[in-house]
Amino acid sequence: MADPLQSWRLWALLSAAFAALTAVLAKAGVEGIASETATFLRTLVILALTGAIMLLAGQAQGLGRIPGRSALLLVLSGLATGASWLCYFRALSLGDAAKVAPLDKLSVVLVALFGVLFLGERLSATNWLGIGLITAGALLVAWR
Repeated sequence: MADPLQSWRLWALLSAAFAALTAVLAKAGVEGIASETATFLRTLVILALTGAIMLLAGQAQGLGRIPGRSALLLVLSGLATGASWLCYFRALSLGDAAKVAPLDKLSVVLVALFGVLFLGERLSATNWLGIGLITAGALLVAWR
């Protein structure tokens, strides 16, 4: 029997569940404070948590062995994450979580498009149909 902890599907579904909690908790938490302050606090928590996990897993020594290209791409990814979080918290401070989150999840569509354009990934007709349905669903939920 396959180890369920090695299933990408399990981890993706857990990610979705935690992302949903993130939206609800962030919407409630951003009330009465600046969205940038909320993003900063959340970032500190994530930094502490991931640092602790890395140390407990004994992976800290790996930091010195990261290839330059990987380091550059991860720094750029981190900058994109920061920009995404700033925009997300600003949107949550201005709108309903139930409308903000679906538009934020259009990132799924953009990842598929960027994967095809920049990573050479291939999608089937069924995959493209799913991307279209995700787009339509997000727009239907976000707008009245």
